[in-house]
Amino acid sequence: MGRRRFLSSSLALFTAPLAADAQPAGKTFKVGLLATLRPTGDPPAGPGSGEAMIDALKKLGYIEGRNIVIERRYSEGIASRFPGLAAELVGLRPDVIFAYGSTPSAAVHRATETIPIVAVGGDLVAEGLVASLARPGRNITGLQTLELDTAGKRLALLKEAIPGVSRVGLLFGTRAGSPWQDKTTREIQAAARALGLTIHLSQAADVAALDTAFATLVRERVQAMVIPATQIVVAQREHVTELALRHRMPTMGDDRAFSAQAGFLMSYGFDPFALHRRAATYVDKILRGAKPADLPVEQVTKFDLAINLKTAKALGLTIPPSLLARADEVIE
Repeated sequence: MGRRRFLSSSLALFTAPLAADAQPAGKTFKVGLLATLRPTGDPPAGPGSGEAMIDALKKLGYIEGRNIVIERRYSEGIASRFPGLAAELVGLRPDVIFAYGSTPSAAVHRATETIPIVAVGGDLVAEGLVASLARPGRNITGLQTLELDTAGKRLALLKEAIPGVSRVGLLFGTRAGSPWQDKTTREIQAAARALGLTIHLSQAADVAALDTAFATLVRERVQAMVIPATQIVVAQREHVTELALRHRMPTMGDDRAFSAQAGFLMSYGFDPFALHRRAATYVDKILRGAKPADLPVEQVTKFDLAINLKTAKALGLTIPPSLLARADEVIE
């Protein structure tokens, strides 16, 4: 698979140096990890497993089996498992817990008020996990991935790639009523009105409902879909890609590791591997004695565009050269 990548170094958020000798000496630490997927050895699956953060810790001198023990727990895409898994980790009394995603972060937050937590999640402030970005308070800090003003950008990119599009599906792999889903829906609806697009909403509360939710949007004759990287979608990304190709449906995702690289037509969002590298520096600081309440939460502001030309060809689409020229990654 050929790829072109244009890398930006405009933000220090993703370029913090990793020192090989930064770890404290003479102690073995225990780190809990709560994530969605078990590692498969396939790099695109790395973010869902949290292994990219563990790999970054190695560069900081934390070697598993030598001076650090990793306790891993995975939901396998079933969000209802997180509370029990979080309780298991808390019972092991680790020095710090790393939680990747809003749902696992909330589960760990509910399970302990004392063990330090490094969270990577959507809107940590709105979800009540931290008091503010500058002063998180309590026992939790990390990175907030709330994607400011990206809803309109994703729709505009879809419209540019498919000039005749007017009906766009929005497929959530979640139950209705979450603050994040409500906020995302409002932002996409507002952006759609400005672009002259109509949004049709569907959702799957579990894996079994995914096919039905997809079929609902197909019946409503949508011409493209926006599919956020929720727990269910991440776990079932290969199946979602298969559904999209079967129905010849262009898809836009928000995380290239789980969308464009998995077979979606396009993605526009943050680089999950960069988030894991940055999260490792938080874990390191806490293991060296820092308190989460004293470590400001960082807001992600850098987003990448990825386009899968193999998928475009399968769908019979020609991506405008002007759009390809702006892509951070073109998958061929």
